[in-house]
Amino acid sequence: MATLFAHPLVSGAASGAVLKLAEPLSLWGGLEPTTGEIIDRRHPQSGIIVTGRVLVMPSGRGSSSASSILLEAVRLHTAPAAIITAEVDGILALGAVVARELYDAAPPLLVVNAKAYEQLADGQQITINLDGQIGFQT
Repeated sequence: MATLFAHPLVSGAASGAVLKLAEPLSLWGGLEPTTGEIIDRRHPQSGIIVTGRVLVMPSGRGSSSASSILLEAVRLHTAPAAIITAEVDGILALGAVVARELYDAAPPLLVVNAKAYEQLADGQQITINLDGQIGFQT
């Protein structure tokens, strides 16, 4: 098993299949929290469900309201299992932190460097530890 190291913005343990997005996603107007579906019809992965997946994307995009969409998805149990980005996203972190406070549940939110980001592939099964280590099969 190979290991990548990430910086946890919101720590937590999770596992699941990677859903690697080709472009950043704004959760506000881009994710339907009642279903977990990507609803931004201009997004390359429009129609795909994020629920239970490890959402990997270059960065978040757009509105400060994205934190409320993540919060609602956590409440409805349609959120990703974890979120990994290549850039720090304070808006996503805010949504995850508030979800942990209100619902005692939140997807871990991790930031990886460019080299680690390139090693994450769509469909790959990964495990995230509390310290930010990401384990996967090579």
